[in-house]
Amino acid sequence: MIRQIPRAPLLLGLAGLLPFVAGAIVSLGDTSPVGFLATADHPLVSLQNGPALLIAYGTVILSFMSGVLWGFATRSEMPLYYVLSVVPALWAFFNTGTELQQLLKLMVGFLLLGLIEQLYLRARLAPEWWQPLRTMLTIGVLVCLYCGTFAARVG
Repeated sequence: MIRQIPRAPLLLGLAGLLPFVAGAIVSLGDTSPVGFLATADHPLVSLQNGPALLIAYGTVILSFMSGVLWGFATRSEMPLYYVLSVVPALWAFFNTGTELQQLLKLMVGFLLLGLIEQLYLRARLAPEWWQPLRTMLTIGVLVCLYCGTFAARVG
């Protein structure tokens, strides 16, 4: 299954999980392995709030995935695929509420993304290796977002 995924998308996809993993670790209470990202003495991203990191990065990734779906939609003449491609970005944009609510809505958003991707796969708009890659990454994302819900409940 993993062998059929081209190396570059596999490695970049796994690297894209790292901010989710960092957010999950911080959410579970251990900030020692992640610290903060900085330029000189100025922090760019403070990793003291795991749920906030998960929400921010999850929003970015859902929006990014809309762009990927748009690219796949260009392989079809059907307007439906263009409409579906913007759903994840709109879902992320309108994701409001408490940290817990936002994390839960992001989880729903990633599940919705998976359903949309299935339609693209059935229409042969996405490459065959797309499903095993996205399934693996989506499971990782959902586990990390779920970890964030523990901190959001307490905080």
